[in-house]
Amino acid sequence: MLSRKVHMSKIKEYVMITVGALAFMLITGIAKSEEKTYTPQETLEAFSQVPGKVANHISKEWSETKEYQAKSWAEFKFKFKGLKEKFQAKQ
Repeated sequence: MLSRKVHMSKIKEYVMITVGALAFMLITGIAKSEEKTYTPQETLEAFSQVPGKVANHISKEWSETKEYQAKSWAEFKFKFKGLKEKFQAKQ
């Protein structure tokens, strides 16, 4: 019975420490936050850069995918050749 009370008090202590830490982080996080406002000119600049950024991202992903597929295909061919040689050697 005594160990259960001790166990419960430890749990309460950990919960209180956790709640206190979360409250502290929440309060200090809100106090430090400063929202930046954007001018209409900055907004138009950002929107005008989107098509170029999307095109660059797509071309980068395309080239990375082609490289990965080439490497994967070469690895598959190498493994398949080894497997084929194993079966041919047994006959």
